[in-house]
Amino acid sequence: MRSDAASNRRRILETARALFVSRGLDVPMATVARHAGVGVATLYRRFPTREALVTEVFSDEFTACAAIVDDALADDDAWRAFRRTIETVCAAQTRDREFNDALLSSLPGTAGFERERLRVEEGFAEVVRRAKAAGRLREDFDVSDLSLVFMANRGVIGDAATAPAASRRLVAHLLRSFEAGRAAPARPLPPPAPLGLGRLPRIVEG
Repeated sequence: MRSDAASNRRRILETARALFVSRGLDVPMATVARHAGVGVATLYRRFPTREALVTEVFSDEFTACAAIVDDALADDDAWRAFRRTIETVCAAQTRDREFNDALLSSLPGTAGFERERLRVEEGFAEVVRRAKAAGRLREDFDVSDLSLVFMANRGVIGDAATAPAASRRLVAHLLRSFEAGRAAPARPLPPPAPLGLGRLPRIVEG
């Protein structure tokens, strides 16, 4: 790839990433091209579909997600695999907004994007199944509850200063509620996050 073509590609990806994070995955392709300083034809020559662009932009995040699942499935301790999956994903959410968006966003009609996420979701489902089969995860836990966990975690990481502590504390509370058949005493909770009611989002009426 020529140096100018490589520069265009890099600029498109960096611009698209910033726009997807700030405006959502349905931002117009023409907007991406304009902000990247390239023509629409150039954008479509590099990425003929929105699906191709979204998948490439979040390729590192999908790889990281898949690695978390692969590590969990390779662990012969089903509860530890489940626990570490939640802890690792939630920790990644606090560090990487793009990881968070790749995990929780959707883009109807983009088969490649959905195929990658489906692979991760199927891995999560198997981690849940194994933890239940081992008698360590409560039977009424549903794999869709993982989405609730990650959405709840996203809600406490808005403040960068308190995000890591708040996330660890939340995850520890949630894992205690999910666990079944605990033989050993519960692990101590992480230190409290420095949060007060004044940090809660303000509800705007009307």
